[in-house]
Amino acid sequence: MNKVPESLLAELRLQQGFDEIAFLQAHQQSPNTSIRLNPKKKISEFENEKKIAWYENGFYLKERPSFTYDPLFHAGCYYVQEASSMFLEFVLKQSVDLLQSLKVLDLCAAPGGKSTLIASLLNENSLLVSNEVIKNRATILKENITKWGSENVLVTNNDPKHFERLENYFDVLVIDAPCSGSGLFRKEPEYLNEWNDNLVNLCSQRQQRILADVWKCLKPNGVLIYSTCSFSESENEAIADWMIDELQAENISFNVPTEWNIVSTESKKYKAKGFRFYPHLLQGEGFFCCAMRKQNDAFEKPRLKKSKQKTSSINKAILNNWLKDADKYEFQPKNEFIIAQPKSLIDEMEFISSQLNVIKSGICVGQLTHKDLIPDHELALSTMLSDSIQKAELSYEQAIQYLKKEDIKDFSFDKTGWTLMQYQNQNLGWAKVLPNRLNNYYPMNGRILK
Repeated sequence: MNKVPESLLAELRLQQGFDEIAFLQAHQQSPNTSIRLNPKKKISEFENEKKIAWYENGFYLKERPSFTYDPLFHAGCYYVQEASSMFLEFVLKQSVDLLQSLKVLDLCAAPGGKSTLIASLLNENSLLVSNEVIKNRATILKENITKWGSENVLVTNNDPKHFERLENYFDVLVIDAPCSGSGLFRKEPEYLNEWNDNLVNLCSQRQQRILADVWKCLKPNGVLIYSTCSFSESENEAIADWMIDELQAENISFNVPTEWNIVSTESKKYKAKGFRFYPHLLQGEGFFCCAMRKQNDAFEKPRLKKSKQKTSSINKAILNNWLKDADKYEFQPKNEFIIAQPKSLIDEMEFISSQLNVIKSGICVGQLTHKDLIPDHELALSTMLSDSIQKAELSYEQAIQYLKKEDIKDFSFDKTGWTLMQYQNQNLGWAKVLPNRLNNYYPMNGRILK
C-alpha cells in the first residue's frame, strides 16, 4: 500500500491525542466488513457475529463472504455498510424525536446506505426523500431502496439547488457530503493516488456550496446532520464554523460513550462539537459527523395542493387479493403501471413530485389487466403483500438459478399462476407457474452474471 500523504499526517499531528504510529499500522491492515440488518425482514444468519456498539442491528463479519451469491442479500434482508457510517442512527436518536411524523431529506444518498438506515428508523407516517444528483448513481439508489422494501420513500434525481423550491419543508437534512476520501484509504486504495491539498480545498468549497443551496429547505428548528469520510479539518470542523458564520446554525452537543473510542472534537472558532472515527481506535474507517440546528424564526408553512383522486378507474377488488391492507394506500396510474402510496403521505408525495424529478415514489404494484394483476418486482420485495399470496420455497441451489434467470432444476409445484419465489421465507421475486414450465420474471438488470 502507498504511504499516507505527509501533508495529511502533518495536519493530523496537530489533533489532540493523535497516535501516528498506530494510525499508520492500522493502514497496513485490511478494512472490516460490516452489515446492517433490515428490521422488517428478520433473519438469524448473523446473530452470533460481533455487534457494532453504536448501531442496534449492525454486525462485524469475521470474513467477507460472496454477497452476490447470498439470496438473502438480494432479498434486501441486510445492507453491506461501513460501520462508522452507521453512527448516523445514534446522532438521529440524540437530536430528533423519531416518534414524530418527520420529513427527511438524504441529499447525497447513493448508493443508499444512509437512506436505508433512515428508512428503518422512521415511523410509517414519516416521509424520506432520497436524492442523488448523478443519474446513473440515482438508478443504483433506486434499486437499493427497492430491495429494502420501504413504501414511504421518494427517490429523486436533482441538483441540491433545486431544493430551494421546498422552502422550510424538511425537519431533517442528512448531508453525507462529497469529500476528498482520506478516511477510506484502506478500503479504496486508489484514493491515495488522487488525494492532494488542492482536492481538499475544492471539496471544502463544494461542501459550502451544497450546504448554502439546501439550507433554505430546512424548517426553522430543524436539524442538519453533516458527515464526511475525510480526516481534513477544512472539510470537517471548519465547515461547522462556516455553518455558524454563514447560516447562523446552532451546534447540537451530546455525549458519546467513552468506551466506543470515538474522538470528540471542537472547531477552532466556535468550539462546535463533532465526532471523529480513526481506524486505529475502533473497528471502522475514517469518518466525521456533526449536528446543527436552524435558528427558530417564524415562517409560513408550505402550501400543499390536495392530490387529485385517480383511483376511480382502478379495479381495487383485484388489488385487495394481493395486498395486506389495500385501504391504507392510494393507487395512482403511471404509464401502464399502478403505484401504491400511503394515504397519510399522498399530498406530500404529490407536492414533491410537482417540484422535483422523482424516479421512484412509493411501491410499483404492477400492471392491471381486466382480470388480474401482473405483479412488479417492487411489490415482491415490499412488506405490503397479503399472506395468502401463493409462494414456493427454493433450496439454495434453486434460489441461485432463479437469481441468474436460469431454468430451475427439480422444481415441482402443484399449483399454477403467479408465485412468489422465496428462500428461507424471504421474498426473491416472481415466477409464473404454467402446466408444463415455469416462467422466471426476475428482472434482467438485477440477475447474477458471474
